[in-house]
Amino acid sequence: MMVLPVLRLGLSCRCQTAGRTLQQIQRTPLRQWLLRRAQTTEGGHASVRMASIPNAASDRVLGRWLVGCSGLVLGAVVLGGVTRLTESGLSMVDWHLVKEMKPPRTEAEWEDEFSKYKQFPEFKIMNHDMTLREFKFIFYMEWGHRMWGRLVGLAYILPTVYFWKRGYFSRSMKPRVLGLCGFVVFQGLLGWYMVKSGLEEKTESYDIPRVSQYRLAAHLGSALLLYCSSLWMGLTLMLPANKIPDSRNLLQLRRFAKVTGGLVFLTALSGAFVAGLDAGLVYNSFPKMGERWIPDDLLAFSPAIKNVFENPTTVQFDHRILGIGSLTAITGLYLFSRRVHLPRRAKIAIGCLTAMAYTQVVLGISTLLLYVPTSLAATHQSGSVALLTFAIWVLAELRKVGKMELCF
Repeated sequence: MMVLPVLRLGLSCRCQTAGRTLQQIQRTPLRQWLLRRAQTTEGGHASVRMASIPNAASDRVLGRWLVGCSGLVLGAVVLGGVTRLTESGLSMVDWHLVKEMKPPRTEAEWEDEFSKYKQFPEFKIMNHDMTLREFKFIFYMEWGHRMWGRLVGLAYILPTVYFWKRGYFSRSMKPRVLGLCGFVVFQGLLGWYMVKSGLEEKTESYDIPRVSQYRLAAHLGSALLLYCSSLWMGLTLMLPANKIPDSRNLLQLRRFAKVTGGLVFLTALSGAFVAGLDAGLVYNSFPKMGERWIPDDLLAFSPAIKNVFENPTTVQFDHRILGIGSLTAITGLYLFSRRVHLPRRAKIAIGCLTAMAYTQVVLGISTLLLYVPTSLAATHQSGSVALLTFAIWVLAELRKVGKMELCF
């Protein structure tokens, strides 16, 4: 007999709670903004008004757009790596935003472009016997890379203008999107600044002309930051929230994943110094470097800090240590994650990250032992971005893990 009063009391409490929740929602800034917008907009524009309100559907659209943009950035990174490996990056000696979009067509135009290339150190020192046909190949490689960069810029800027006018961006989203667009422009300018370093005459040196490893690392690093930011924002907008009980182990797992992701990023960035100094051709043995675990010329330069960025032996040694460190951290992350109750998507993400880490190490060792063949080296460079992708996915999944709401 006491059941009915208890049920009535429970229903009454729930109704009162729901009423208070509705009043709180009505007092939120978003609700007030929508009411003011409805009052100032005519009824004939109702459909336009509803389409311009940021909601779950618009978040999915923005998420897909940002993930698509990150895919284009990934293509630019891979194409840039192939351009570097084929030594094509210095074939275009001018930079014009619009003029260079059309490559040479007639034989006279090709001869004119080739004559410009002949005036710079790469031709004089390394390619003095190059034919016009060979020049066309490296020219098209660099031209394709630059055109892909322009495509990336359009993919960011044009949709941003459209979504802004349609009201898809929230107040917090607007500065982040503007930051991405500004970063794309900066990335293009940084690319030309990098190329210029390889076109400069160095009368005191007769070494193979190459771009500055510092500028190459800055160019790659900024591209990776753009990629990670776009992918992170896109995934957080697209992925539905996971509801599982929070715990101390889960908090530790999140921190562990952040440190691991940072280590993966640093390892990928160190690869730019390896590429810039051709450090992959110094010691082509593993696990030892030559006959030693620690080579004699590890600290050959003075001051000592200079070795980290300019000594090919030290650069390769650091890249090895970072690679092994990343593999160890990812393995530890996988083992620790088995102690935490995680949703299926998060488990899959951590499993993919672990599998890719071991694949990447095998690719790196194979590239080293085979004296850096172009195809294998390009695959290894692409693998570093794939590994970074899975690391971002893991972080996005763990961020979406929320506290379980307890019902009494």
